[in-house]
Amino acid sequence: MRHDVLFPFMGKRGQPGWLVAFLCLVSSVSAADSSVLEAETARADMITRVAPSVVAIFASSGDGGGSGVLISPDGYAVSNFHVTNGSGNFMKCGLNDGRLYDAVIVGIDPTGDVALIKLLGRDDFPSATIGNSDLVRVGEWAFAMGNPFLLATDFQPTVTAGIVSGVHRYQYPAGTFLEYADCIQTDASINPGNSGGPLFNARGELIGINGRGSFEKRGRVNIGAGYAISINQVMHFLDHLKSGRIVDHATLGATVRTSLDHGVVVDEILEFSSAYRRGLREDDEIVMFGGRPIGSANQFKNVLGIYPDGWKVPLTYRRDGTKTDIMVELRRLHQVTEMLPNQGQKKPKGPQQPMPERKPGDAPDPHAAQEPVAAPEEWKHLFEAREGFANYYFNRLAQDRLFKSLEEYAGLKSNETRWKFAGTLADGQEFVATLAPQGLGLKIGKSGIYFQPLDGSDPVDEPAGTGGFLTALEQLKLLLSRGAEAFSVVTYIGSEPLDGVGPKVDVLQTDVGLVQARWYFSQTSSRLVGFDSSLARDVDACEVRIHSVDDFQGKRFPSAFTVRSGEREFGSFRVNALEIQPLAGKMQ
Repeated sequence: MRHDVLFPFMGKRGQPGWLVAFLCLVSSVSAADSSVLEAETARADMITRVAPSVVAIFASSGDGGGSGVLISPDGYAVSNFHVTNGSGNFMKCGLNDGRLYDAVIVGIDPTGDVALIKLLGRDDFPSATIGNSDLVRVGEWAFAMGNPFLLATDFQPTVTAGIVSGVHRYQYPAGTFLEYADCIQTDASINPGNSGGPLFNARGELIGINGRGSFEKRGRVNIGAGYAISINQVMHFLDHLKSGRIVDHATLGATVRTSLDHGVVVDEILEFSSAYRRGLREDDEIVMFGGRPIGSANQFKNVLGIYPDGWKVPLTYRRDGTKTDIMVELRRLHQVTEMLPNQGQKKPKGPQQPMPERKPGDAPDPHAAQEPVAAPEEWKHLFEAREGFANYYFNRLAQDRLFKSLEEYAGLKSNETRWKFAGTLADGQEFVATLAPQGLGLKIGKSGIYFQPLDGSDPVDEPAGTGGFLTALEQLKLLLSRGAEAFSVVTYIGSEPLDGVGPKVDVLQTDVGLVQARWYFSQTSSRLVGFDSSLARDVDACEVRIHSVDDFQGKRFPSAFTVRSGEREFGSFRVNALEIQPLAGKMQ
């Protein structure tokens, strides 16, 4: 008789079946425990790795503060505007190495609730690894770190774990114009003092900046709905913030609504907006914006909210079943005066979060505004006050860097010269351009003759339809021959993708008279790669893109460039001769 028939609960080698089952269960539990321990160890190791980049921010007065996160070894750290706004131009920042560092404000984004500060005293700060918030998915692990309720008096950051509860959330402006667009929702605890701190994913990558939460009506108790500004939005604005400016967000110059068939339709549009000039009209359906499909007015506001003003962004619209792709230049969302301190206190739109009820004996509010404190003597030179700027010092540094990159054109520097350069266009026609103090001239072929006097009259669109090519050439001469002194206003703006789709370029803006120019410098080579010259606001600029620079008898000069305005290309120019002539009686 078979052994396994007489003893059905015996193993094949004679062990009781229950023992085999028990051993299997123990083995399974042990394996599960091992897996849990491995995951726990990996999580703890990740937290240990990223914790040195987390900043505990304290107002110099000793009261109030919040959190931040270092994003580069030279000390730049991101926080919330509503944190730094209550901390003064200089603040104290603690890291988990136990040291307290001085920090200075760099730039602020009041609309997006972002601020950039710079920790001082080192050039080897630990910094976070930047993630890609567009890849964040609902259900992923999320870790919020920072200084809730100012508990991190030893500078050791608190960490709370949760999951990503939602992505592409829109939060209406709170208080004035703090607007959270395209933000990440998480149930990781975000409480007062966490503001400005990092939200990490399971790999330890920085995916957001914690800032807001939905709280119960009777106190500031987290109930599992916190919001983080997407790190991709922060990176769009990073160089704008490094400019030391009070930066603004963008508007299309149009309002939209969700139609009954769930399309996003243009409700109203400004006739002087770039979108209107490119062909967008009322009742057109917006299909794509910034490379993202648009299915609701809320989605449109989410995407629009991540861009700075002045950027060029691709847009696809549908009219009568036909899709059209255009590139639109975004306008600033607010008036300049609205962005100044204590100005433009707009009434908030939409549902508002309740303000906390303060009770006797409550701990100090981490975000309460503090009295200004004198700047540390060692660092006070790092702050320069100027209207429209959070800290003009950093704008001046950027200007100096970009003007230094123009040194290859040093041979053109002179106040009193006449420029004459000649060559051919792509269609074979010859051209000659003359730039003199009395006027600007251009001859193309045998009959194309254009002239603009420099007699104090307003600049004009000459040749017609170019956006003022002759004026653009005069702007180039001013820049390369006289530098910053030629302009009434010079400002480093930040960076943007060239023409909306190209590599990022640094942007220097100059004003002289009615003419405004935006100069584009490659972030990889630092060379001037083009510029836009505008005769007035809300008209198509003359866009010059420089393709090469060559030597002409010891003087460097753009040798190949393209000129266009709006959607029309005027011509591709190839320079083969250059003369820099001193004026009569002038020594060179």
